[in-house]
Amino acid sequence: MVEHLRKSIGSGGQMVHVEKIGARKGSYVEIPNELSDKSKSALKSIGINKLYSHQAESILASLSGKNVVVATMTSSGKSVCYNLPVLEALSHNFSSCALYLFPTKALAQDQLRALLTLTNGFDCGINIGVYDGDTSQKERTWLRENARLLITNPDMLHMAILPLHRQFSRILSNLSFVVIDEAHAYKGAFGCHTALILRRLRRLCSHAYGSDPSFVFCTATSSNPIEHCMELANLSTLELIEKDGSPSSEKFFVLWNPTLPLRTELDKSEFGIDGRNASDKSLSPISEVSHLFAEMVQHGLRCIAFCKSRKLCELVLCYTREILEEVAPHLVNSICAYRAGYISEDRRRIESEFFGGKLCGIAATNALELGIDVGHIDVTLHLGFPGSIASLWQQAGRSGRRERSSLAVYVAFEGPLDQYFMKFPQKLFCGPIECCHIDAQNQQVLEQHLVCAAIEHPLSLLYDEKYFGSGLSKAITALKNRGYLTSNPSNDSLSKIWSYMGHEKRPSRSISIRAIEAERYIVIDKQLNETLEEIEESRAFFQVYEGAVYLHQGRTYLVKNLDLSRKIAYCEKAVVDYYTKTRDYTDIHIVGGKIAYPARVSKDQLPKTTAQANPCSVTTTWFGFRRIRRGSNQVLDTVDLSLPRYSYESQAVWISVPQSLKIIVEKKYSFRAGLHAACHAVLHVVPLYMRCNLSDLAPECPNPYDSRFFPERILLYDQHPGGTGVSKQIQPYFTELLHSALELLTCCHCSSDTGCPNCVQNLACQEYNELINKDAAIIIIKGVLDAEKTYFEGHSDSTPSC
Repeated sequence: MVEHLRKSIGSGGQMVHVEKIGARKGSYVEIPNELSDKSKSALKSIGINKLYSHQAESILASLSGKNVVVATMTSSGKSVCYNLPVLEALSHNFSSCALYLFPTKALAQDQLRALLTLTNGFDCGINIGVYDGDTSQKERTWLRENARLLITNPDMLHMAILPLHRQFSRILSNLSFVVIDEAHAYKGAFGCHTALILRRLRRLCSHAYGSDPSFVFCTATSSNPIEHCMELANLSTLELIEKDGSPSSEKFFVLWNPTLPLRTELDKSEFGIDGRNASDKSLSPISEVSHLFAEMVQHGLRCIAFCKSRKLCELVLCYTREILEEVAPHLVNSICAYRAGYISEDRRRIESEFFGGKLCGIAATNALELGIDVGHIDVTLHLGFPGSIASLWQQAGRSGRRERSSLAVYVAFEGPLDQYFMKFPQKLFCGPIECCHIDAQNQQVLEQHLVCAAIEHPLSLLYDEKYFGSGLSKAITALKNRGYLTSNPSNDSLSKIWSYMGHEKRPSRSISIRAIEAERYIVIDKQLNETLEEIEESRAFFQVYEGAVYLHQGRTYLVKNLDLSRKIAYCEKAVVDYYTKTRDYTDIHIVGGKIAYPARVSKDQLPKTTAQANPCSVTTTWFGFRRIRRGSNQVLDTVDLSLPRYSYESQAVWISVPQSLKIIVEKKYSFRAGLHAACHAVLHVVPLYMRCNLSDLAPECPNPYDSRFFPERILLYDQHPGGTGVSKQIQPYFTELLHSALELLTCCHCSSDTGCPNCVQNLACQEYNELINKDAAIIIIKGVLDAEKTYFEGHSDSTPSC
């Protein structure tokens, strides 16, 4: 297939590198004698006569009472690492119970199937079931009364188990194990919420039920699995199992760089793309991956095309179906999209049809990056860098899961990181895996979960600070002032018992843990009166407004009516030759933004940077949209919009740019254009320092038509209400980020003053890369680094006046 692609659709030189990853032999050990005959028999019943070395090591550590994290490659048999010790414990003690947490419903159902197969060898009445939003009331009642191994997700634990914990008293009182699979999925906003939910669980087990369960984590390879998982569950000890004993099959990993000429200015289009026909040799990344997708399907290869966003997922499906309609119409319905936002019935149907072979290809977001078994996959396609090297390997690991050779094709966008890996492939294949970070002290999230925790069991500073951290006292005071908490009359603040007194009976229902915002807009097919999707409020007006073109399962809809009071968008199917794009601008106001440097600096504790992480308010204003013709990207017309502004509190990291630099830059360039380019450059290098979702982070982008004052700073901010903790995490690295950004700019040989996608242009720029200047950015970043050096050399004992 590699040679076929090189000679056919890759004949334009798109295939810039092929990495052959050799097969790896497995390291096998005998099944430990510490396991019972029942466990050995159960393993043999599913064809396992020996264990991988890491499986045996993990099982023995768990049986000895240790908290364990297994950090091995995809498809390395990690489920055996937790299933065996859990079933062993439950078969010895008929009261013991276990709780399994998976980040998705699909993974929970997948694990249930595997567990039921494995437990056929156990004759000890271990009742197992999935308890999630799709479980009927009758099944829920039976599981609460009978289940000893409950499979669920953080959402359900937060919404239905902890608030109603008395109904689960039997399980919580006897809880021996908590298993958290795919732990690397818990990062950003979702990871922040899950960390607080697990603290509520451990606190409730200790205070109300006298149990102290052991934890087993499974995670993809990362640089800090111990630190991440300890922070996730607030544990003091954790045993790391990372020497992978599983075999792996041969894999060909292709780097594919579309032959689209670099533009000096990105088209003001949705993604700078168009859907050209198969004969066009100058294809965009999206069109190119669509042709690759169609090629795989035509050759009978089962394929997943991974896309970075929901919109890209829909576009790839739409373009691939157009190609198949011309060359293989009988295959048009053999592919579909799989992403967040779909209703549960649609997700289940797609999973079942893909596993059963009815579907042979799926365009998916990272929802299928996780370890759900969808049968053998031959090929994975990757449209753009997914945000981390770890995620790319996790996605690529979905193919070849049955010890058969497999293929992965990484199709690059014009972005700087994509092009960096195209030019330096070994940085991808030999580079270090990123760290995984969460911020469990996010003040907004902490306060939300403390309200929930107070209903579950009264709060106490004396006993609960070890679970919720040093911010507990401040959060309790804030909640008291807002009327959520009340205390007993004790004079001693440590002895006070804080109880819930709010108006909501179930405050957990108003907290959406997948994004730190509760309000959502519902998209409804007006003709069928069916719900198509739910969109977070912060994203809604970018996708649905009267006149907007909306995509769902590759089908085109027009938004006919937007009911702001009920937060409902009504749309109808339509055939149009254009797409729509909003016109908007975003303002960031820093709380405490007049402070240019740290309040005091001592010799013993010199910070690495004067950059600061501060609370901020982010306000987006929508004032219109454009209709843009598909293919030519011609702007057909511009329409005014009247929508309410969206504002939220978040976090930002920023560094001040000296006034003297502004004077120097403006002698030759636009200072605002330089700041804009500098913010882009710094954003581009963030994934080189930490694992994060770049969609959680945004640069400050000036509107080219806005004549208002623009702050003199380089700033990045968290795009979710309350923040995701990313800004706070990167603050200590800001000087390193500036150095890397400067290197990125000076090493790029593009000749245009507006730079190129390899340095300062960003495909996700809210202002379409207008008003941007690479040379000005170089002067600004050099000047800021010089100012940093001067400050730390000459002001180690004092603070400059601001």
